[in-house]
Amino acid sequence: MARVTVEDCIEKVENRFELVLLASHRARLLAAGAPLTVDRDRDKNPVVALREIGDETITADDLKEQLIHSMQKYVEVDEPEAEAVPLLSSSPTAAAVSPTAASDDSAPQFDRMSEEDLLRGLENLAPPVETDDEGE
Repeated sequence: MARVTVEDCIEKVENRFELVLLASHRARLLAAGAPLTVDRDRDKNPVVALREIGDETITADDLKEQLIHSMQKYVEVDEPEAEAVPLLSSSPTAAAVSPTAASDDSAPQFDRMSEEDLLRGLENLAPPVETDDEGE
């Protein structure tokens, strides 16, 4: 059994602090049940993690990405913004699209409004007028 030394691993990961972070993260993954890429040889998880880094059976870049991903509390997902839906009118094309909705006048009609229209409408609102009755 060959002894793994920090000098062997420094060739793969230049920064000693980063080496400690990556090896400890890999040791935690091994303790959680991640598959081994080298033989255990009665070694504990931190030694196995250092051997994996030294033997390059697992790359330091992959470990770094896994470490960053495990530390993130909020992962931002880019979702497409909803487009403004045009207003439905009683044109012949609207009747052709939904003939049952055009013939059923009892169904509620909802208008779609874009965010810009809503903001313009809110700007035109006047604040409530204060009266003397409110203080008493």
